[in-house]
Amino acid sequence: MEITISNFFSNNSIFLAVAAVLVTAIGCVFGALFTVRSKVKFSEACGGNSRTTAYLNGGSSVLEDNTVIGEEEMVEKVVALVPAEKQTGASMMEQLVPEITTHALSYLDYPSLCRLSMTNSLMRKAANDDNAWKALYHKDFTLEQDTVIPVNGWKAYYAATRAIVNVNNEFFRIIKERSLAEMGHFWLNADYVKCFHASGEFFTGYTAVMQSWQLAFNWEQGFDFEVQDVRARVLTDMAWVTMKAYIDMETGPFNVTNIFEFHNGRWYLVHHHSSVMLVNGGAEQQMMQG
Repeated sequence: MEITISNFFSNNSIFLAVAAVLVTAIGCVFGALFTVRSKVKFSEACGGNSRTTAYLNGGSSVLEDNTVIGEEEMVEKVVALVPAEKQTGASMMEQLVPEITTHALSYLDYPSLCRLSMTNSLMRKAANDDNAWKALYHKDFTLEQDTVIPVNGWKAYYAATRAIVNVNNEFFRIIKERSLAEMGHFWLNADYVKCFHASGEFFTGYTAVMQSWQLAFNWEQGFDFEVQDVRARVLTDMAWVTMKAYIDMETGPFNVTNIFEFHNGRWYLVHHHSSVMLVNGGAEQQMMQG
């Protein structure tokens, strides 16, 4: 099978991120060297002596004991300030400031960042950086919760949030397929579970809630919701998800809240609340079970 260059780059996001990191590192080193040489050239063009007028970060090339440092010596000092791989044994990526590494990794998606962590120890350390996972969380989910400090770090919090969002998606798939058996397995079998349908009807207890869904699924057609503005908050054994669910984009959304509890290694729905958002007085058109 023929593999074109464009296909290779488009399908290798990890390669692109690593390349971006290495290019940045090389740019930092050569940028520093270029800055010193440029200032030396500028001094010579203005009639100065390159041995007395070269500057590094605003400092003079004349030491306190009046020892003059030449251009070559100054370049050597720059290299000493920006250690190279040959001098320290550390790779260029290890010498980058954390902010640059985090920014480069922010271009990766969740699967790519996980795959990157399995390449070698250096990439695993970079891919497990807490700031990288925090940035990915805000990109994929919400800019809210910036002040949250997850107990087990942002990587674990991202995975937990992703899991609860996937569980929440299953809820709408079950509604679309009108599967009462799956809905019964989805809810926690407890007397304190509650369900508020968009019609305004309220049911409490597992048996009553299941009867309400049986009535809803007896409608002639299923409900194919388009879900937007999903926001999730995950604690150790509890999570809640808020969202807007549309049946018809023209009539406006339902405001939906689902609350889950974690039991025996999985999440169960314990509370569902769906309410109608009034759009041009058209609430009566949306009084459907949700």
